[in-house]
Amino acid sequence: MIARTQEEREGIAESGRRLARVLSALEKMVAPGVSVEDLDTEAERLIRETGDTPAFLNYTPEGARRPYPASLCVSVNEEVVHGLPNESPRVLKQGDIVSLDLGLTHKGFITDSAVTVPVGKIDKKVQQLLDATRLSLEEGIRAARPGNRIGDISHATGKVFKGTGFSVVKMLGGHAVGKRVHEEPFIANDGYPGTGPEIVAGMVLAIEPIANLGKAAVMLAPDGYTYRTRDGSLSAHFEHTILVEEEETIVLTRREDEAV
Repeated sequence: MIARTQEEREGIAESGRRLARVLSALEKMVAPGVSVEDLDTEAERLIRETGDTPAFLNYTPEGARRPYPASLCVSVNEEVVHGLPNESPRVLKQGDIVSLDLGLTHKGFITDSAVTVPVGKIDKKVQQLLDATRLSLEEGIRAARPGNRIGDISHATGKVFKGTGFSVVKMLGGHAVGKRVHEEPFIANDGYPGTGPEIVAGMVLAIEPIANLGKAAVMLAPDGYTYRTRDGSLSAHFEHTILVEEEETIVLTRREDEAV
């Protein structure tokens, strides 16, 4: 757990602003007939246009067999996270949902954010899943304040799903971020309040609740990256990078017109 210097906070904040602009543009691009590869191509183009670098491209997470081969993670419907857009022929269609998960490096400073977007009109129950997962992110952000513990964030994100019929994915979750894509600690999406490392001012955290319409079990695809729901149910994923300050928590990757 690292408390960032003022210089680091400013660099990470600028990275977050740049990421938000790119992700907002990608969100608006989502429509029936758009391929997942098109989304990845545009993500890389927009990032490099301003002299920045896709943080995920060629990044090798711990335990991975190979570097991640794309700039954007695009996960459609039953795909939970880390979908490979440049190795999939998938084209979005009416009624789909698609998670766009993006990392951006600006002058060595990394931020990470995700949004799940409906493709046209979607089923009411699926919209409720998206709404609950977005609310879970908001509750997690509220719990991220000095004096609390990482378990307080986990508890806040997880409790939103109690009684909804949706299942929170516990094996995947958030993390610290800033100089590397994934830094300690891991932030589970459900847990016990008052547990885990203490949160202090200056920490930069990526909070990312993930929930399924059906059961919580997920499985890793043969490509070594894409997680899918084991029962084939739809999955939603939202994420923001935040900076914990003494008096407030700042959402560094807030998109234009986003109320969070």
